[in-house]
Amino acid sequence: MQLSDFDEAQNLVALFLSRADELGDKPFLWSKIDGAWRPITWAEAAEQVCLLAEGLRKLGMKDGDRVILVSENRPKWCLADLAIMAAGCITVPAYTTNTERDHTHIIEDSDARAVIVSDEKLSRTLLPAVLNTDRIGHVISIDRFKMPQLGIETDCHNWDDIVEGDPAAARAAADARIATIQRGDTACIIYTSGTGGAPRGVLQHHGMILMNVAGAADILAHDLGWEDEVFLSFLPLSHAYEHTGGQYLPMGMGAQIYYSEGLEKLASNIEEVRPTVMVVVPRLFEVLRTRIMKQVEKQGRFPNYLMDRALSLGEKKADGRASLLDKPLDILLEKTLRPKIRKRFGGRMKAMVSGGAPLNPDIGVFFDSMGLTMLQGYGQTEAGPVISCNRPAAGIKMDTVGPPMKGVECKIAEDGEILVRGELVMKGYWRNEAETARALKPESADPDGEPWLHTGDIGHIDEKGRIKITDRKKDMIVNDKGDNVAPQRVEGMLTLQPEIAQAMVYGDRKPNLVALIVPDAEWMAEWCKTQGKKFDCGELPHLPEFQRAIRTAIGRVNKDVSVVEKVRKFVFADEPFSIENEEMTPSMKIRRHKLKERYGERLDGLYRS
Repeated sequence: MQLSDFDEAQNLVALFLSRADELGDKPFLWSKIDGAWRPITWAEAAEQVCLLAEGLRKLGMKDGDRVILVSENRPKWCLADLAIMAAGCITVPAYTTNTERDHTHIIEDSDARAVIVSDEKLSRTLLPAVLNTDRIGHVISIDRFKMPQLGIETDCHNWDDIVEGDPAAARAAADARIATIQRGDTACIIYTSGTGGAPRGVLQHHGMILMNVAGAADILAHDLGWEDEVFLSFLPLSHAYEHTGGQYLPMGMGAQIYYSEGLEKLASNIEEVRPTVMVVVPRLFEVLRTRIMKQVEKQGRFPNYLMDRALSLGEKKADGRASLLDKPLDILLEKTLRPKIRKRFGGRMKAMVSGGAPLNPDIGVFFDSMGLTMLQGYGQTEAGPVISCNRPAAGIKMDTVGPPMKGVECKIAEDGEILVRGELVMKGYWRNEAETARALKPESADPDGEPWLHTGDIGHIDEKGRIKITDRKKDMIVNDKGDNVAPQRVEGMLTLQPEIAQAMVYGDRKPNLVALIVPDAEWMAEWCKTQGKKFDCGELPHLPEFQRAIRTAIGRVNKDVSVVEKVRKFVFADEPFSIENEEMTPSMKIRRHKLKERYGERLDGLYRS
């Protein structure tokens, strides 16, 4: 396997089948069944993919037809995705958290002809949308469960009944079909979760994902050493970040993929699987940081001393102030604290890659201090999705997202917006010419040239070629004096406080910032215990002493920010921001427009009180 394979591959399925032919009976996809991890080999995966592809064609699927995929992370998610493409069709991944309304929008917008759904639980929100839209010809269930009567236009099938036939004939048919699929052809339509408005379908072509995989593999090969890699898949595969980084990157590298059992069992899965690479979102790092610090706090004076010294040394390294005098401390930490922390992450983790949302630099410094390599990446669905990533060999700076990946052109527009160009950029939004024209624009000096993707992110490129993002262009707060404030920076600092789990700052065209606060549940329980108060989430926000405790936490942040970034007042949210209440996207970004709709009057009231 060579890095050049990614550049030479004609499409994703061809690359997969090539890897399967090379690796044969070696394990590829792992899941836990009856308490034990069990693999599907590369050869078995290839056979299933080709048979399912033939099954889809027998159902009447034609080149370019859209097939919606609704499933939690599992081996058959990967197999279904590849089979849809091998059938000449286009995958439309859908989030497992989608409501009936979300599914209806995707079915109608994509004009899909079939859906694949994993189990009965996920079918409960999907099937009413199938019934009401009256567009889906076939529903395929991965698990066996009783299907309702969906009408004469929709046929129901089970995976096992479709994946049958002659494997050799199915492979020959798949080979003939994929020989006609080019890098510029659409592989999937991924609907952006969006912080505002209805999701738009991003046309991801084979070449953009292959280019992303090539860039990421280049970093692993040259900066971390490419060997027998093991990935633990945790983030939803319906998100472009996991789809490319957690599925097609390990597939292209010939790596093994283990599928996590979920957030509750993630820590034990990490220790069992001992992954070498994980792709995660910042919120998970924040949770893990809090847990590690609390566990160390309970272990006595010496472990706490080591933790403090490790963090102090980490900050010096991040600022470029570390010297030879710090070497003895570094050696001590390598023999005491860090091995214990690394063991909780399996003991052979090469890198944890953060993406999907901005990472607070302090979180990155923390994990680096603990001896774990953290790489922050940057991108968006419209760019495959990875645009840039920190490279250990070039020196990691935690307040940057690293240099653009191999083959990516990047520049900063006059207004500070980050612009991107290359094969990784989408062809456009599905059946949405107006939004496509807003996102993809050629240079005025070269109107017929390749267009630049206007990311909507504000930033600059430092002297070493690393991108530093300051904020989202559309999220920028401009106060009544014309000062620009990046809300995500302030929100990140607020949520680093142990008292605060979530925050949104507010203040566009206002004299100062105010905040919407969700207190941390564990901290609240501990506070009630020490104060002798009843733990009642409904009553606590009304207690003056509880309000003072939160105000003190905000005060700590205010000491470290500029005058225009200081949070003057706050209100409590009625409940945590979540995907279920539509106040967070599936990639864990807050949906400002939803929060403003719900809490706008209360936040405005802070300026009158």
